[in-house]
Amino acid sequence: MDVLIYHNPACGTSRNAFAMLERAGVDLTIVPYLDAPPTKERLRELSHLSGLTVREMIREKGSPFAELGLDRPLVDDEALLDAMVANPILINRPLVVTPKRAKLCRPSETVLDLLEDWPRKDVVKDDGTPFLESVRVPGGSEDLRDALAAASLPVDDLQESGRTFFRFQMLGGLVVGYGGYEVHGRDALLRSVCRTERSAKGVGPNLVQLLMSRAFDDGARQAFVLTEDAAPFFRRIGFVDVDRATAPEAIRSTRQALELCPASAFLLSRRIAL
Repeated sequence: MDVLIYHNPACGTSRNAFAMLERAGVDLTIVPYLDAPPTKERLRELSHLSGLTVREMIREKGSPFAELGLDRPLVDDEALLDAMVANPILINRPLVVTPKRAKLCRPSETVLDLLEDWPRKDVVKDDGTPFLESVRVPGGSEDLRDALAAASLPVDDLQESGRTFFRFQMLGGLVVGYGGYEVHGRDALLRSVCRTERSAKGVGPNLVQLLMSRAFDDGARQAFVLTEDAAPFFRRIGFVDVDRATAPEAIRSTRQALELCPASAFLLSRRIAL
């Protein structure tokens, strides 16, 4: 399979996606986009192929995004594209293109979505954490129910409509955790997030990031979570406390909020961005 990657070797996420493409044995073309930026027309095409808006393709951190005033909502796509061509550091990475589609592979694990196969052995990323595979599972999965029950998390509504669940495992097959969400328009309630007893060190943040990227693919742009014991963990990875009274009605009306999570549970939120 022919694959093209817009690569920045200084970026750990880009390096990890690149390394997986090499392991998969694809016919790989590397574009060092900081030195050879794509044209405005090509960026427009990549937006269409990836299903991302032009704004969603922009890298905000570590770039002149705010300095150039691009954070203003009224800046249109043409101005954003012009800025990306003139300042290629604004192009988020890594963008990976196959004959059928393009994808902004953040986190790097999402590069697996573009591959037909890859070596089934454990891979460690640059930061020392394992490369994870997300496998969609039904709410009626016995393994999911057992893992949540062991973690003292609600299981009563797993098979109701509107729930999406994943099993997270290392590439060699070891299951390290589960997670799910309910999407309500642009908002997603993350739920049923747990690690297994055999989970490797550092898996938690990667698992949540990968889960949020799946919710992003389903249209969500803001994540919410209800939790008691795990609130410090979610705060460490960028979630902030939210007053329940100010949360979107759809989130406040979920069974998790109304029945299954105690009133003492914290509600936290974080923007979902790749």
